[in-house]
Amino acid sequence: MVLHLTSLALSHFRSHKVARLALDGRPVAIFGPNGAGKTNILEAVSLFSPGRGLRRSSAEDMARRPEALGWKLSGVLQSLSQVHEVDTWSDAGAARQVKIDGKAAAQTALGRIARVLWLIPSMDRLWIEGAEGRRRFLDRMTLSFIPDHAQVSLEYDKAMRERNRLLKDMVRDPHWYAALELRLAETGSAIHANRLQALSDLAAAQSGAQTAFPAADLTLQPGEMGMPDTVEDLRAALADGRMRDLAAGRTLIGPHRADLYGAYAAKGVPAKDCSTGEQKALLVSLILANARALAQDFGAPPLLLLDEVAAHLDADRRAALYDEICALGAQAWMTGTETALFDSLGNRAQYVEVTDTDGLSTARPL
Repeated sequence: MVLHLTSLALSHFRSHKVARLALDGRPVAIFGPNGAGKTNILEAVSLFSPGRGLRRSSAEDMARRPEALGWKLSGVLQSLSQVHEVDTWSDAGAARQVKIDGKAAAQTALGRIARVLWLIPSMDRLWIEGAEGRRRFLDRMTLSFIPDHAQVSLEYDKAMRERNRLLKDMVRDPHWYAALELRLAETGSAIHANRLQALSDLAAAQSGAQTAFPAADLTLQPGEMGMPDTVEDLRAALADGRMRDLAAGRTLIGPHRADLYGAYAAKGVPAKDCSTGEQKALLVSLILANARALAQDFGAPPLLLLDEVAAHLDADRRAALYDEICALGAQAWMTGTETALFDSLGNRAQYVEVTDTDGLSTARPL
């Protein structure tokens, strides 16, 4: 079973006025000078999954300038034994829309036919910056295993915003809180359980894997107030903590307070204390473990988006990464400034040159 794009078309997306690629399922090595629009192609592929893509940008910001007319992406996706035509677009900054096989669909439907993982340079500081980025990283991995995680998270965020509004307005009547806190407890417990399941799947995929990259021990830390075990316990904790939350003006217990702790397993060293190279290697290892787990869980390895990953690995690690990608059978989209970074891939990959002439990006398969 396979998961890959066999065609991709971009219209007025970022720096690309028009770009069309025909693909055969092999990894895709995209090269060209800085600023030519290589990452924009990866961002386009990331929008074949739910959410705001690898840059987390608004639909309006994705439109090509100066026209700002809107944008459209189209692709033919081979997903397991089925072929889907996928279109996603935004008109003049409006929320993006999705069609699958000619029929309007919710973004969450993309998570049922495709799995997309990415590693981009901004994630290199994951272990040393704030907990929000680590939660987002964990939730992307969780979403890859459990597509409904996106909808549950949206429902949780909506209920929490409403409760926080009551807290900021100093509303004390318990009747205003009861229904919201039940919804928070139900969705919050589901988010916590989904995350734990994803971490279990990742641990299993790392155990005994033949890889050149170091294994990471991952632990979900629940936050200062802890994380109750059941829906009823979380509902009760929210009710009991109202006076405390009123003073703070926000909700202080729940999965939005969690953090992801990582450690270099073989050394027992926290990821935040590892060298820059080790931290990068741990991230690559986790992405590969996620992909191996999905090959079993979903039935095919995911689309992998690896922006400038080759530039930060030595020649041996690059070769090992390419070998693992090819052994998985994953369609990995990788960027680099020169073809030499992909020498050890040889004819196992397709090559796409991206150039920028007079502000117009051009993507040309070789």
